[in-house]
Amino acid sequence: MDELDRAIVNMLLRDARTTYGRIGAEVSLSAPAVKRRVDRLVRSGAVRGFTAVLDPAVLEWDVEAFVWVYCQGAPDPDEVRAQFAEVPEVVEATTISGTADAVLRLQARDTGELERAVRRLRALPTVARTESAVVLSRLIARPRV
Repeated sequence: MDELDRAIVNMLLRDARTTYGRIGAEVSLSAPAVKRRVDRLVRSGAVRGFTAVLDPAVLEWDVEAFVWVYCQGAPDPDEVRAQFAEVPEVVEATTISGTADAVLRLQARDTGELERAVRRLRALPTVARTESAVVLSRLIARPRV
């Protein structure tokens, strides 16, 4: 990935619907040259897709929390992933090093919905216990290029 690719990716991150012509004007390439580079980035896996970025506040997801999950035994990651996926408030899940086995990011409409989601997580067969922290404000949220 060279500097032109990085500039193209940055423009796509700002607005994935921008035209190849507009990108080309910014990076001094023709629209077909930009399309070839974007196609190559997609083929290589550097760009995995194009998506809409949602605003949680507009969608009334007013509560965000991080939940540390401590598993019973050593469950298979695919099994754990499948169980977490059944809880719609879970918007991100990662395994981590340290005392907890995973950390989840949840979004909910209110604290009641968050509490019900955490209860559903605690009831999963692989979960021994959880710890939660509610987000008060987001200081930095940016994609890494």
